[in-house]
Amino acid sequence: MRIEEIDKNLALDGTVDKEGLSFYSFEDKPFKVYGDLRREEDGLLYRLPKDVAKNTSAGVLGLASCNAGGRVRFKTNSKRIAIVAKYDSVCHMPHCALSGSAGLDMYVGDEYAKTFIPPVNMPNKVFEAVANLDGGEDADITINLPLYSKLTQLYIGIEDGASLLPPTPYKHECPIVYYGSSITQGGCASRPGSAYQSRLTRWLDWDHINLGFSGSAHAEEAIVNYIADMNMSVFVCDYDHNAPNPEFLERTHMPFYRRVREKNPDLPIVFMTRPNSTYSNNRLMRREIIKRTYDTAVSEGDKNVYFLDPTEHMPFESNEGTVDLCHPTDLGFYFMATGLLPILKEIEKKLYKE
Repeated sequence: MRIEEIDKNLALDGTVDKEGLSFYSFEDKPFKVYGDLRREEDGLLYRLPKDVAKNTSAGVLGLASCNAGGRVRFKTNSKRIAIVAKYDSVCHMPHCALSGSAGLDMYVGDEYAKTFIPPVNMPNKVFEAVANLDGGEDADITINLPLYSKLTQLYIGIEDGASLLPPTPYKHECPIVYYGSSITQGGCASRPGSAYQSRLTRWLDWDHINLGFSGSAHAEEAIVNYIADMNMSVFVCDYDHNAPNPEFLERTHMPFYRRVREKNPDLPIVFMTRPNSTYSNNRLMRREIIKRTYDTAVSEGDKNVYFLDPTEHMPFESNEGTVDLCHPTDLGFYFMATGLLPILKEIEKKLYKE
């Protein structure tokens, strides 16, 4: 027997009853798309310009059209919200749930409401699902897009006669930009809303852009220059895991900082180390390199730099907060977010005089 025949709670939605629903493309008004997604000539949605990705590396080019950090937001009082999601490709990973790599999840205000989970075998790379809500009053809806798959179209179904309005803007619309490894991209969260940046965006009501590239964050000149020119409120630099060795990190980390600081004299910059609890010699060398960038910046009078070793906030032994001694579980991502939260609150007070 199939597991869904034994346990109906593990069954997926199947075909949605579309009677009484009107469907809209997520690119239509009044929907608003966050995460700096842009549609390129190949029909895919990229998190940075395709030419920048191409000039960075083959890995970044391949991953830039994954939808990590992408969100669709709107306001409605509909009691039913349905989706029809269409993909160019679907990422199946043995150590990451399909609900995270290819699924979407939905929040009503700040409350988790539904994960739209695709089937393992997705006919024509299309699936549909529906959420049943209390409804009755207008509420902000956020649909988080997949972390590792390439969504090309999303249709959102709203009850006929229900309100459909623009979302309430984020309290801070100028985004936090995160650059880093597969952990930054969201591996291996069980659903997109569990990634540490998504949590922080909800907690702080602060937009973000995810520039995490699994195995491909090597601080190349093309992407360093692109990041330095971005419009952002905070920059979080988190590529420790993708530096092939400490020597590479030593060669690239300080120049990365100096390039971003040259173009952004007052930008808050947060340096992060890998969030794993095993203090090997290799890990300690990397930590010292990142800390040295921070210490040098402070000694030179930079008052807008911050340092975070997430391991210090992981209340686990032997990497229990990871899937595979590297990638965080949802709980691991939660503690990464709680570790970064006080720093971002301190920055928020400085930026917005709160």
